[in-house]
Amino acid sequence: MTIHKEGYTTIALSILFIFIINAFVDYKYYDVTWLRWFIYIFSAALFLIVLQFFRNPRRSFSAGEDLVICPADGKVVVIEETEEGEYFKDKRLQVSIFMSPVNVHINRNPISGVVKFFKYHPGKYLAAWNPKSSTENERTTTVVEHENGTPVLFRQIAGALARRIVWYVKEGDQVVQTEQFGFIKFGSRVDVFLPVGTKVNVALNDVVKGGITTLATLA
Repeated sequence: MTIHKEGYTTIALSILFIFIINAFVDYKYYDVTWLRWFIYIFSAALFLIVLQFFRNPRRSFSAGEDLVICPADGKVVVIEETEEGEYFKDKRLQVSIFMSPVNVHINRNPISGVVKFFKYHPGKYLAAWNPKSSTENERTTTVVEHENGTPVLFRQIAGALARRIVWYVKEGDQVVQTEQFGFIKFGSRVDVFLPVGTKVNVALNDVVKGGITTLATLA
């Protein structure tokens, strides 16, 4: 397991904070044993939490020309037909994955193809499970056209804790299935919009792995 590049600055700031607070307690309250041990334990827990959040575990990825691979770790919280109003402006099959703070937060391309559309939207920070978060929260929208002509839309959505979305793609890019397209810091969700009638290979509340779980099969 390695640490993702998005974590370098946060980890460095965490170490600096831990050093300062420990030095202060050791100097100011050197004779208050219980307080010093509390700060030591708190510091260790904080460091481990931050470290695990930015982990980048080694994986053997799934692949398949007709497969839609899960773009994120988490739990499937939505499988439904809905109106997609930003790009398609018609009915689509939405599959949403909720990412908790303990999940790996790397986002991966569900299919290979050409990026036909990309847009970043500033917005609110509603809880990720709120239905309005898909259209009102800070988010990015990416549409990749499969080589068979089928477009798939996927959307990074910030949440109440997730206050930073990172993306690595732009319109015109040729992207490869399971390669990284972005990162969401401190939990949120990813929506995938598929053609109506697409065979979905997951169920509600399934725990899924980014780059590994087969989300759906394209016709």
